[in-house]
Amino acid sequence: MFKKIAALYALIRKDAAILWFALRHPARPAWLRPSVAMLALYLLSPIDLIPDVLPVIGLVDDLVLIPLLVSWLVRMLPEALRRGYADAARTVDVVPVRTR
Repeated sequence: MFKKIAALYALIRKDAAILWFALRHPARPAWLRPSVAMLALYLLSPIDLIPDVLPVIGLVDDLVLIPLLVSWLVRMLPEALRRGYADAARTVDVVPVRTR
């Protein structure tokens, strides 16, 4: 199960980071949290469209469907949130250190 999640994350790392930023942002759309929760439930659920017990086809639906849904959710986000993630990625938070 962990290998499956690691492979999916490698495919959608940037989109997942944008979704994580949007989930924590106060201006997130109301539909975002339930959508991400349902996506996570599908990912972790043993019930799939195509069962995982089939040798190759069972994993293909997860490797195709999950990245497609994540990229679709990112495209549905308001432009301000996507731009906000890009701005936040370029800035570095530095805590001032007082020296004597």
